[in-house]
Amino acid sequence: MRSAREGGQEFAAGAGPNAASAASRRRGPASRASGQRASGTTKRSAREGGQEVRVAAIDCGTNSLRLLVADVNPATGTLTDVDRRMEIVRLGQGVDATGRLAPAALARTLRVLRAYAGIVAAAGASAVRMVATSATRDAANAADFVAGVRGVLGVGPEVLSGDEEALLSFTGATTELVGGGAAPPYLVADIGGGSTEFVLGDPPAVSAAVSVDIGCVRMTERHLHGDPPAPAEVAAARADIGAALDVVAAKIAVGDARTLVGLAGSVTTVAALALGLAAYDAGLIHHARIGAGQVHEQTARLLAQPQAGRARLGVMHPGRVDVIGGGALVLDEIMTRFGFAEVLASEHDILDGIAWSLAAGGPAGAGP
Repeated sequence: MRSAREGGQEFAAGAGPNAASAASRRRGPASRASGQRASGTTKRSAREGGQEVRVAAIDCGTNSLRLLVADVNPATGTLTDVDRRMEIVRLGQGVDATGRLAPAALARTLRVLRAYAGIVAAAGASAVRMVATSATRDAANAADFVAGVRGVLGVGPEVLSGDEEALLSFTGATTELVGGGAAPPYLVADIGGGSTEFVLGDPPAVSAAVSVDIGCVRMTERHLHGDPPAPAEVAAARADIGAALDVVAAKIAVGDARTLVGLAGSVTTVAALALGLAAYDAGLIHHARIGAGQVHEQTARLLAQPQAGRARLGVMHPGRVDVIGGGALVLDEIMTRFGFAEVLASEHDILDGIAWSLAAGGPAGAGP
């Protein structure tokens, strides 16, 4: 979830460097290099009419820039990956302290976006939709980013309303869960670089959502300065996270949720470690159930390790080495505070929701 909006805002009901990337091809499992996403065919309840369309969804977060090209058929209710990629661009580097997007961060992001535009064009996508980063909500020079995106894609990055973003993310994360073994209502927690979004609902309806400013990059830049961080730094981060979760508890009936669904790289990396994987395997991580004790153990392990030790972990994306401790801590605190015995890790998220929206006739720009 990545729209630019105020932290802690309640939404109405109903609705770095060291980049690496690769593609996750049609119906095939994602490789280690593809980072954080599984591929294949997702099914949802069929809609009347419609034909298969090829669409492109782009999500730019504080830490990563992600692309999904997919064939979506509303009539049969299927979404099939053509190409799914992720690169760490760290657009939000330093924003919490300076209030501005760094020139180097803008350059990294637009360079990757140009590569994505070429992929979209080569794939023959009929429409593209980009959701803009949470980092830009704090940036005085966000207009530079918007202008750069428009120059590359021909369309600007969207600032979604809270209702729109909640529904897209919830749809992408929970479509596959309907009728399966995970009981609704679902609380979807998307731990990003600058913020974490929470959405509660029973598909297809969203009942409540809220965004708070606790993300892996923000927690690291604010508090976790040591290598490894000192106990006092970890305690300060926990207190910061706890205050944000007070806001969540006041605005969402978390106790109504029967399943916690965790999204994004911090969650999937912790899941990979808990599963004991030697290398990142999105197919094994997707929909893995990770116990609260396992999350706590891996969080303590990561926070105690220097960055050199984290970098040697086979599942670790190079761009997450310095911030994974902060992201794991957010997940650990969520589960502890709200009493969840396990988290269901998901490789599908707002990208999938955007793709569904394009196939259903949602807002879009022509393919580049």
